[in-house]
Amino acid sequence: MNYTDIYKKALALEFLTIEEGLLLYEQAPLNELITLANQLRQIHNPGNIVTWQIDRNVNITNACISQCKFCNFYKKPGDKDVYITTIEEYKQKIEELFKLGGEQLLLQGGLHPKLKLDFYTSLFSDLKKLYPNIKLHALGPPEIAHLARLEKKSYRDILKALIESGLDSLPGAGAEILCDRVRKSISPAKANTQQWLDVMREAHKLNLVTSATMMFGHVETKKERLEHMIVLRNVQSEKSENSPGFLAFISWPFQDENTNLQRELGITNQVRAEEYIKTVAISRIMLPNIQNIQASWLTVGKDIAQICLHAGANDFGSIMIEENVVSSAGASFKFDAEGIQNAIREAGFEPRLRNQKYELLEYKLNSIKN
Repeated sequence: MNYTDIYKKALALEFLTIEEGLLLYEQAPLNELITLANQLRQIHNPGNIVTWQIDRNVNITNACISQCKFCNFYKKPGDKDVYITTIEEYKQKIEELFKLGGEQLLLQGGLHPKLKLDFYTSLFSDLKKLYPNIKLHALGPPEIAHLARLEKKSYRDILKALIESGLDSLPGAGAEILCDRVRKSISPAKANTQQWLDVMREAHKLNLVTSATMMFGHVETKKERLEHMIVLRNVQSEKSENSPGFLAFISWPFQDENTNLQRELGITNQVRAEEYIKTVAISRIMLPNIQNIQASWLTVGKDIAQICLHAGANDFGSIMIEENVVSSAGASFKFDAEGIQNAIREAGFEPRLRNQKYELLEYKLNSIKN
């Protein structure tokens, strides 16, 4: 089959239809998709640089009422193992982060029924007072929707209060698949598709840096993966020219080890190397208005992630000094700063440290000072 017309449309940075995307996803040769995605990567990010980051993922709390079927990390609010991270613990973790040359905390946690807006604004303010240069990449649309429900306030009001107290950027957490059929099956108590997207719309109106994610390989179809990408690009197209919007898209395969999806429904991760590489390429093709595509080495390993750098991805993500959620479901790959740079070089690229705004930084241990 001749896909030339679709390829030309993609190279013109036009939005492909879901039918065109599905045709490529299901039938186009992988080598052609890799070539097309790499050409598009060069349009968006010309040259040989692959970016990477140093941050630390700290979980604010493990108490959560969402009870997502793919998550092993959460505890019910009354469980004996529930915790809320203390300021002293944050101080220790941040000092370690600075010593390793990092500047950002990725702060996430569960939907705690008793932690309201003032808890988070106080936490962010306290951390900024202690460490004025720390960057807080924190929470996500489900937490914002949860706080809005608890406080009976708008998403905008919640976001403004968090920004004023120190929030620097909003992760694309909790997206999974932005299709309510899927969400009702795997995360029925979490923000629905419209709520997730509406939070991001408000974040973009407030000029907040955001990212977008997709966790796939469970109960969704390929068509629903494409629907997910299409609603993301639609929200991105609504933002003002001055808003950074979604600066990156990151996809990773569902990690199944000992999850309820695996134990109760027999659903396991069936995403193999070729499908992951193809999905990264398709995301570059379907998302012409999102500049950066990240390869998830954490969940697929170094070798597959390196191939993705030739298939549309231009970012290798973070060394993830601390990560507890996907690791609890089977992700076991590790990198330090030297290792991630060597992996990028092995793939034929120049590694460059970045921040959440995708601004390039000089890498040097102890380079980030309070």
